[in-house]
Amino acid sequence: MILRRLGFGPFVSRAGLMVEEGFISFKDMCARFDVTPRTLRYYEYIELLSPKKVGRSRFYGPRELARMKLILRGRRFGFSLEDIRQWLLVYGQKGTREQYRIWIELADRQYATLSRQLEELQTVLTELKGLRDETQDLLDKMEP
Repeated sequence: MILRRLGFGPFVSRAGLMVEEGFISFKDMCARFDVTPRTLRYYEYIELLSPKKVGRSRFYGPRELARMKLILRGRRFGFSLEDIRQWLLVYGQKGTREQYRIWIELADRQYATLSRQLEELQTVLTELKGLRDETQDLLDKMEP
């Protein structure tokens, strides 16, 4: 059977397609990670994700679920999608040791960037509070 040659096992999906247990549909993947279909398709387009395809249907297995967790974590830390893509590529090509070395370099760079941004934000907050307090003092001195 053609589906078995594609690596699918004996589980039947809601759509009537046979898929391997542990795989989820496109719709379920969007719901699980709270992303839009457009986002999921884009991640596939830029090769962050590689779901199994049967016809027009996409199915995401444990590898893709783990990658999606890493993608979203990387985005939360402020990494670009290109940084994330390169890091995931290294894992597949060079193994864990090289991946960890590259991750540390990326993390150090991002940590420095975020630290600078935090310092700038602290300065802006201090200035804003000072201006607000000055304005409050002026308001308090005005006659009602």
